[in-house]
Amino acid sequence: MKLSLIVVLFTIILKLNAQSWQVSEMSPLPEPISNNALTAATVNGIPYVYSFGGIDSTKTSAGIHLRSYRYNTQSNSWSSIAALPDTMGKIAAAASTVKNRVYIIGGYYVFPNGSERSSDHVHRYDPETNTYLSDGASIPVSIDDQVQAVWRDSLIYVITGWSDFGNVSNVQIYNPASDSWSTGTPVPPFNNYRSFGSSGVIKGDTIFYFGGASSNGPQNFPIQNALRIGTIDPNNPTQISWQDTILNNGLTGYRMAATAAGNYLHWIGGSGQTYNYNGLAYATGQGVPPNNRNLYVRA
Repeated sequence: MKLSLIVVLFTIILKLNAQSWQVSEMSPLPEPISNNALTAATVNGIPYVYSFGGIDSTKTSAGIHLRSYRYNTQSNSWSSIAALPDTMGKIAAAASTVKNRVYIIGGYYVFPNGSERSSDHVHRYDPETNTYLSDGASIPVSIDDQVQAVWRDSLIYVITGWSDFGNVSNVQIYNPASDSWSTGTPVPPFNNYRSFGSSGVIKGDTIFYFGGASSNGPQNFPIQNALRIGTIDPNNPTQISWQDTILNNGLTGYRMAATAAGNYLHWIGGSGQTYNYNGLAYATGQGVPPNNRNLYVRA
């Protein structure tokens, strides 16, 4: 679709009762966790939600861990599963489910001296046996805080994100069936496309990702307000046509949850300021409040 048509077709709505959703508080995680990797899978017909790694309530580098859990939506209960099979705790990884198998990709480590390093690991987890398999092929460009989404229950797209020293334009495509990586058309090498802490989905053959933080310009990593749109060529899924638009200059978001439901794309929660792993804003060094928001657009 042409950009002008996309702008016309997208309607931005800022109501918390979007699509007459009903929000209920369910059983809490066994411990407070943030910056964890989340996905869902089905076991014996029961949908489960999975949480891998993250940082605990200490908000210190020592509180970054590999502990993992699963939530039974039928019994409304959490249980521990084996920890991620890595050598030290990490945050800002992303998890995706393809053909009911889970893939946890990237993330970053924070060392006692404060230095950080992006991960190139691909952990594979089988929900039906509740066990980890051997790691998949390493991601070519180590990554964290990436956009990660699944195309046609077959390919995982890892889009932009932070790699050790800054945001990258890479689009890295993982094929779980062959345990192999291919290179997609990169996002344009501009500040409004390169991002960490943005989030998105693939609906049909179109990638949508919104918000995040820029690693260019001031050192406080300014928050972003662009919706980026990538059209995948179904005959050659490595070929992507990129464009972007601004839904509203005042709409921003960082580390939001993203999902598609019916004809709508949702960005839920997150924050209105960019912040470090310890929850302190880059710009002010103060704590960052969460957004109580369901931002959604109609595709």
